[in-house]
Parts: sequence; structure tokens; C-alpha cells
Amino acid sequence: MSLRGDNVVDQIIPFEQLGMNDVDKVGGKNASLGEMISNLTNLGVCVPTGFATTAEAFRTFLSQSGIDDRIHKVLDELNIEDVNALAAAGKQIRQWVVETPFTPDLEKAIREGYTALCGDLADISVAVRSSATAEDLPDASFAGQQETFLNIRGIDNVLHSVKEVFASLFNDRAISYRVHQGFDHKDVALSAGIQRMCRSETGSSGVMFTIDTESGHRDMVFITASYGLGEMVVQGAVNPDEFYVHKPTLEKGHRSVIRRTLGSKAAKMVYGAKAEAGKSVEVVPVSEELRKQFSLSDDDILELAKQAMIIEKHYGRPMDIEWGKDGDDQKLYILQARPETVRSQMSTQKMERYRLKETSDLLITGRAIGDKVGAGKVRVVSGLEEMDQVEDGDVLVTDMTDPDWEPVMKRCAAIVTNRGGRTCHAAIIARELGIPAVVGCENATSTLTTGTEVTVSCAEGDTGNIWSGLLEFEIIATDTSEMPALDIDVMMNVANPDRAMSFAQLPNKGVGLARLEFIINRQIGIHPKALLNFDQQSDELKATITDMASGYANPVDFYVEKIVEGVATIAASFYPHKVIVRMSDFKSNEYANLVGGRQYEPEEENPMIGFRGASRYIAESFRDCFELECKAMKKVRGELGLDNVWLMIPFVRTVSEAQAVEQILADNGLVRGQDGLKLVMMCELPSNAVLADEFLQYFDGFSIGSNDMTQLTLGLDRDSGLIAHLFDERNDAVKKMLKMAIEACRAQGKYVGICGQGPSDHPDLAQWLMEQKISSVSLTPDTVQETWMFLAESAK
Repeated sequence: MSLRGDNVVDQIIPFEQLGMNDVDKVGGKNASLGEMISNLTNLGVCVPTGFATTAEAFRTFLSQSGIDDRIHKVLDELNIEDVNALAAAGKQIRQWVVETPFTPDLEKAIREGYTALCGDLADISVAVRSSATAEDLPDASFAGQQETFLNIRGIDNVLHSVKEVFASLFNDRAISYRVHQGFDHKDVALSAGIQRMCRSETGSSGVMFTIDTESGHRDMVFITASYGLGEMVVQGAVNPDEFYVHKPTLEKGHRSVIRRTLGSKAAKMVYGAKAEAGKSVEVVPVSEELRKQFSLSDDDILELAKQAMIIEKHYGRPMDIEWGKDGDDQKLYILQARPETVRSQMSTQKMERYRLKETSDLLITGRAIGDKVGAGKVRVVSGLEEMDQVEDGDVLVTDMTDPDWEPVMKRCAAIVTNRGGRTCHAAIIARELGIPAVVGCENATSTLTTGTEVTVSCAEGDTGNIWSGLLEFEIIATDTSEMPALDIDVMMNVANPDRAMSFAQLPNKGVGLARLEFIINRQIGIHPKALLNFDQQSDELKATITDMASGYANPVDFYVEKIVEGVATIAASFYPHKVIVRMSDFKSNEYANLVGGRQYEPEEENPMIGFRGASRYIAESFRDCFELECKAMKKVRGELGLDNVWLMIPFVRTVSEAQAVEQILADNGLVRGQDGLKLVMMCELPSNAVLADEFLQYFDGFSIGSNDMTQLTLGLDRDSGLIAHLFDERNDAVKKMLKMAIEACRAQGKYVGICGQGPSDHPDLAQWLMEQKISSVSLTPDTVQETWMFLAESAK
């Protein structure tokens, strides 16, 4: 768009003429929009055009009308800790601003700008957004504090919306935030951005970050999405879909969507009957059919991630980006971009990990925000009028929050909401304040009762748990800035994909054991035979499976894709270090406990030494299930490009079993040595150590499973309390087996590590293994630093 006349340009500036050097003129948000239009359009970043009113026009509007002095007199005398006084003062000031006429020059400029934006069309729909001159700085977040109005059509409605945006500089939360951050009210001005609307009301929209918002992992693009206009996601009024894309493999051309989580998406915001502020949008329910589908295709997810990476590269820092998909032209648009100001500011070397030391009755769950634990008395608050009831140390429980809640949120030990995802307002503020929050619980306000004591834990993965009572927990401080070199690799045992990105921040050389059965149990929960034979199941079981598999093409695809996502999340978190994935090692009783499982599993007297591991894979009754695992691994390594994944086969009793499993893998496209594929055997039976040379004909190395090796060498049941005192991996007979396995691998120049519990429980065993020149020890994450330092000291 083009405008003429110096006077007009003093009042408004087209986005195309703006850049990041213009923050003082049009605020951070509008300067960023101009920067992207000017510099990134040719690189594939699509930003709707528009114009911005200037900060100078805003200051002139206040000073010439005479309300400037009145405003600052009220603010200078205000005690912001008095939430009632704050609310009264903010309301009075906003009323003054709305009732004050624009200067003639500013009104004329806005009219001309809107006319130019419309071009040959009649009145077009625009978004009228706020942009503060202290906003979107790398070390301060003013996100969401001022108003945004969507679907505004017609110049009179645009003018009124701009006035409302100006007034929102004096929202309660904005006043409070400036004081707490040390900004002088007089130094902050407001610019209104008038931007062509993206028709996401008939498409979808959301927020994305070029960093994982919980762990701070820099190799991820985290995307949230829901139907309709994006305010629902930003406000936390809806539980959105969530997606992760791995940047390094995407850059290599792979389709690196590594994780999907289906949100409930119960409602969406669409255009209202009147295109004026306060009436321009409305919220309507989403059909059950659409709720059970993902709101973005993989193609859209990948395209968004590519645009996000272009933006991040241009700005040179992690970014927080709002986007929309236009339902009419089917294009993806970037609507805002600002620096991420929480996780990117935290140290990656000095960390605190919270760990519950006990549990109690689990009251409710939701999405965990952060990784901390907080405890206190519940305070259920139904609306702003009850905010003054919140006391220091309370656990705030409410339907959802918005920026008006911020003055009291800082008093809380934790926050719990019915609605919202990991990019909603409550989540953003909780991260800034450094307190735990659990969002999207759906019925927290009806389940929890004011005055009861609870513990809010975000230290157990993606799921946040609210436990009854004040539970004991510990804080483990870690400083990884000076970790000494070792002669062996220290790896980790990582079962839960939810924790992988956080664990990857610890010093490590990869993952020595990623257990497939954890993923199958926690993220799938259905026996693979029940999925393969879906049509033969009862109507009731079919309904259960269909509901659990929502969002995926069919039940079998659900099984495969969930394995892919679980493994890919771990592999991407530790990329490019190796991640050794053990194929499923359920016992028959464990498989029977999966949905639909009892009809397919035998009754065994001792499942621990029964139908498990390699024997299952080659059995005709299970081979088709194992082939689903093979399909998943092939996709992880091939389509997703995570070639750091090694495969491990557990419980291989005989050399003939080893040969048969290698052939089945090859038949399913997993050929040992092809595309760098390494195949490792879990050395956990005495026969594996005794015939190590023979087994190594079919494998690229061993990973020692000390738990089963100890049990089977000593002939004891590790689950029996009567003989538990005899279970010790340091027993001489066990160590002799381990020594045989290590020496055989070393003689053939092959990998040998240990992934059993022994080295985590007994640092002296880890020391002995290092003396035997084992390649690696794989530890539980909570013992990594302690064992690492012990080994370094003992090696001196």
C-alpha cells in the first residue's frame, strides 16, 4: 500500500516501510511485522499487509487533549498491590481515553490508510492490534496485555477499535506489569496495527515456538493449533492440538513431524454478526467429528515449521509466533512474531529438577507447564470479582485466566485451569513467574474445593498431577558447566518420551535403552492383535478402540504412528547421539493387561522366563505384531531421518533365534549395515555370555541387561521378597558373565554397553565396568551427574 504526504506519514506508516529499527516509532509488534514483510517475503514467509499508527501520534493524542496529566496523577498515587484500587483506576483512565476525540491529523491519516488498504474492494475486514514501544523485547514480554479486535469492517468501526486499543495501554495487568518490570508509564507509548484479516475463522490458527517451551530444547518447533480464529488458543479458552517438528532433520529434507497430541478443541471463534469492536466475533461449538480430527495436516505442520525456522534465523533467537490458515485461499499466514522471553533466558548448565518423594490420592490431571512442584490451599475463583480473595501461597483454580488476572497470579504457589493448552495465557505467565501450572483439566473447578490442601506436580512428564495433601518433594540442583572427560560414554535410560527433551539437557552421549513397551503401554494401551483383527472385536471394544485411535486413519495406523512418535521424540531429543531402542519385551501377563489383550495371551506360570523377546518375534502367532514395530522403526530412520536410532533385540535364547530375527528385520526393510543401521543384542542370559562369539555373528554389539543376567545367573526371582537380599549385580558369578561378554565384543571390535539398573544403583560396579573397558554405561537420569563425577574421581 502507498500513502502520500509528510503529515500522513507522521501519523501512520505502512508495514512495508517498517523494520526492527522502528520499535520506538510503532512498537515491537508492528516493527516486527514490517521487518518480516520487508525481508522474509521472498523467502516464503507470508504476512498480511497493513499499517501502523505512530507512537508520536499517540503521545500527541494524549497531550493535546489534556488527559495526559490526569492519567499520570492517578498512576503516581496508585498502590498496585490493592487490586480493587487498581481496577478502579484502570477503568477511569480507559474511559477518559475512549471519550477523548482523535486529533484531526490522526483521524484523517487512519481514514486514508484504511482506504488504501481496501484498494478496489469495499470495506475489508481487518484486525486492529496493539503494539507497545516497550513490547516484544528479548528480555521482557508484554504479550497479550493490550487489546486485539478481529473482523473489524468499515472506517467508523476501525476508528473506534483504535481508540479501544489506545485505552488498553491502561489495562490493570499492563499497569501492574510496567511497575513490576521497572518501566515508567510515561516512557511507554502505543501504536495500533491495522492488518488485513486472515480468514482463519473457516480454517485454523494457533501459536508456535522455535524452542520447546518446557525444557528449552532448541532443536524443536512446537506448534499448537485449533479451529477458527487464534484468540481462543492465545486466551486459553480451548485445549488445542499440539505438534513437534525436529529442525535438524527438517533442514535435511525429511518430513520430521515427530509428535502429535490431539486436543479437545471444543469451541472455535468465528466472525460475528457485526464487524465492530465487542461484537465482531462469536464463539460456537465444534462438531464431534471435527474434534476427533487433527486441525492441521502434516503438510501444513511442516510448512509452518519451515516459516518459523526462517523467522528464527533472521532474528537470531528463539521466537514466539502467531499464525493462521485462511480457510478460503488455504494459505498459511504469519500474524505476529516476537522473541521468546522465558526458556531462552534460562541457563542450560545450571538446572533444578523437582522430584516427589511420595504420592497420595490423585485428584485430577491436565497438561503440565514447567517441571516444578508447588503446594498450598486451593482457592477456587470463578471470576475477576473474586480476585481479592486470593492469598499468598494459594493454589489458584479457575476456568481460564486472561491478562486481567496477572496482578494476583504472582501470589500463587501454583495455577490450575479447566481450559487451555501449553501456549495459553495461564501457561505463559506461570513460566514467567517460575511456578507450576496444570492447564486443560476440564473439570478442576468442580473437582477441587476451596481450602483443601493439594500438591501440584509438573515434575512427572507432560501430564500434570494434582495430588491430595501437602506432599514431600526435593529439589535437585545440577551444574553441568564443568563435567570432566571420561574414558567411557555416559548414556541414559529413557523410557518416557514426555521427559526426553528435559533429560537431553543433562550431560550425555545418547540413550543406552529406550523401551518400546513403555510407549505401547502408555501412549497406545491396546494389544496389537486387537487392532490387526479390529473387525472381529465386539461392538463395545470397537467403540473403545475407535475413540482411543481418534485422529489417525485407522486402528493399525494409530499403533504404528504412536510408536513412531514415541521413539522419534526420544531420538530427536538426543540427536545426533545414538539412541538404542529395544524392541518390545512385554511378558504375556503384561500384554494381557492391554485393551483387548486377554483373548490373545497364554496363561503362564512364570512369564518372566516365558513367551517374551525374540521367541515372540519369530512365532507365527505374533510375527504380524512384530512387523508393525518394524514398520515404525523403518519410518523413524527413513522418512523422519533419525538415523541415530539403533535397534536392540531382547531375550535372545539361542543363536538360531538371533539368525531368525535378523532375517525378519531384513524382510521388513531393516537390513543390518544398510543406511548405517546398527543391530544390538541385549546380553541378559548366561547363554549370551557363554556363546558370545556365536551371537555376535548376527549383531553389531551387546548391551548388557544386568537385571535379567543377575536373576538367571543366580537362579532367583527378583520379584520375590523372600530372596531379594541375594539379588546383587556385583556377585562374582554375575561379574564373570559380564567380563566374558565385554571381552568378546572388544576382541571383535564391536560395541558393548550396559543398560541394566546395576551401575545406577552401585557406582562401584560402574567403576569396575570402566576398568573392564566397557564402551558405555547407561544410567537413570537422576544418577548421571553423581556417577559421572564418581567415575572421574576414581580414574585419577
